[in-house]
This record gives sequence, structure tokens and C-alpha cells, in this order.
Amino acid sequence: AATAVTSSGGSSGDGSSGVSSGSTTLTGSEVNTRWGVVQVQITVNAGRIVNAGTVQVPDHNPRDVEINRVAIPILNSEAVAAQNAKIDVVSGATVTSDGYIRSLQSAIDAAHLS
Repeated sequence: AATAVTSSGGSSGDGSSGVSSGSTTLTGSEVNTRWGVVQVQITVNAGRIVNAGTVQVPDHNPRDVEINRVAIPILNSEAVAAQNAKIDVVSGATVTSDGYIRSLQSAIDAAHLS
């Protein structure tokens, strides 16, 4: 169950730049993985994904934090570049990548982009 929040200001409020008013922020479903919950949030403007980030990632131990510090920025960048959830998993972060892709797809579905 993805949720949508329409931004009323000049940015999405998450520190991203270049996101104008009229954009919509959608949060994907929480996806339970064996290491913890992964949840993605996207910002859509004029029918395009202009920003992607995570709301939740596994962070129960230092290894999770280390893996996600590398993997999440790659996944975020790939989601914006691809404009869909057909992105590659990050080597060494397969479980998190799979959860990310599933949550991303639910946010994209909520945005009616696919």
C-alpha cells in the first residue's frame, strides 16, 4: 500500500534540490527482507521520477549500515536514470536490492507511471 503526499513548497522537504512545486512524493510499500524492512520514496514531477530515496533500510548491525551506505545511493541513482523498477541489483547487497526494487515498483504503480 503506497501513499502519496503532494508537496506544496519549492522542494520535497528531504534536502533534494531542483524539485519544483507540483511534484508528488510517493512512498512505496514496506518490504520485509531477511535483514529488515526496505521502503522507498520517490518524487514525481511532470510524469518523471526526479528523486528516489529510502525511508527504511536494514540497519541492525554495522555490516548492514556499511552495505547500505554503498548500495542505496546506487539504487537511488539507477531508479531515477531508468524511470522504472527494472534496475540491476547491487553486488553484495542482493537482499536489500530486491526489497528496494519491490518497494520502488509499488511507488511507481501508485504514481501510475508504469
